[in-house]
Amino acid sequence: CGENAQGKTNLLEAMVCLSTGKSHRTRSDRELVRFGEAGFRLAGSIHTRGRDFLSQLEAGFGRKKHIAVNKVPAKSASELSAVLNTVFFCPEALQLIREGPAARRRFMDASLCQLRPGYAAALSEYQRLHEHKTRILRDCDERPDLIATLPDFNLRMAETGAILIHYRSRFVKMLSEYAAPAHGECSGGREQLSVQYKTVKTVTDPLGDHKLLVVQLLEHQREHHYGEISSRQCLSGPHKDDIEVLLDGLSARSYASQGQTRTAALALKLAARGIHKEIIGEYPILLLDDVLSELDPRRQEYVLNRIGSGQVFITCCEDDRLSRMLAGRVFHVREGVIR
Repeated sequence: CGENAQGKTNLLEAMVCLSTGKSHRTRSDRELVRFGEAGFRLAGSIHTRGRDFLSQLEAGFGRKKHIAVNKVPAKSASELSAVLNTVFFCPEALQLIREGPAARRRFMDASLCQLRPGYAAALSEYQRLHEHKTRILRDCDERPDLIATLPDFNLRMAETGAILIHYRSRFVKMLSEYAAPAHGECSGGREQLSVQYKTVKTVTDPLGDHKLLVVQLLEHQREHHYGEISSRQCLSGPHKDDIEVLLDGLSARSYASQGQTRTAALALKLAARGIHKEIIGEYPILLLDDVLSELDPRRQEYVLNRIGSGQVFITCCEDDRLSRMLAGRVFHVREGVIR
């Protein structure tokens, strides 16, 4: 606990970085470096699955980002995720339902990159291909010869995109199984929540065979070939995927009240925690950043009743309120120092 702008969120952000290799809120590591400093170093001692680990991350200092586990250099951030899993929940996440598809894709990606190393590698490759194809489309007026390179990029994007769809569709299927009862409990059984995975329209069964997914993604690309060239944008692929959240069969994004929106967002986040437990065998560390102050007493009680197992970090401004809610240790944060 501590007053605003004292560093509470920094502590949780450091845990997220040691779990995923990047921050939940920035695109560039440069934004994580304190003003006036050349870089930053993070180290975490982690006990999980009966073993002790030392995870380290270093960025800046004029060098490439360095990641290590037990002092052995890691090839990718997925090696951090193999040690430490986190689920991060902040006030902004309460708008997960109302935001655009990009927010729900980030939600899927954040979980799957920790759970499935193959997904993390495919996502990185797909993002690289998407960036290159976008650059080709942007420059093809001045350099028409670039159009000839599109078929190669389309094939590779379809192959990699099929991997993303494979993992995402199965994650959303599990998400529905976990989120529906969680939402029913929190809402008092007044609404029925369901979630559906939405990808390109030519994909008839996202849970289907990988080869068929590739064929269907290529078909969608052909349909949008001229549209992409005229708009200079990449219009086809799983970078436009979404999770549709329904309450009693109606779009929660369009029709849910503020309270219903928060309940649905809570259900999705706690469902992701349950999925981690099922797949990994341990609960991930749950990070609640000032989120309880945004909830009414009934929803606070619901969250606190659901987090009895596993390790949880909660930030707030008033320690007396926190100590009444939970048994545990209270740390005070002031001017970036944990006391």
